[in-house]
Amino acid sequence: MGRISRKDVERTAELARIDLSESEVEGLTRDLDRILEHAQQLAMLETEGIEPTAHALPLPTPTRPDRPASPMDPERALGNAPLREGSAFVVPKVLDGEEG
Repeated sequence: MGRISRKDVERTAELARIDLSESEVEGLTRDLDRILEHAQQLAMLETEGIEPTAHALPLPTPTRPDRPASPMDPERALGNAPLREGSAFVVPKVLDGEEG
């Protein structure tokens, strides 16, 4: 172990604004380290000549024509907004006080 530190987990939780207990921090540190260990094992697999795929079976991606539509009426879009200013939602700032 050691690729993910306790400090990494605590900082990530802080950025995500998630309160973690001591046992959760320990568990996540251990679990994330295991995930990275597994990813490192996968990275060592020989994949030369293997075509990348998103699915085991080829699946068609249905598409629709891209046609412009009329914009939604701002009054309807903001109808349930708790706070608004003109035609915009008012939300609390979340980026103040962030370090490096």
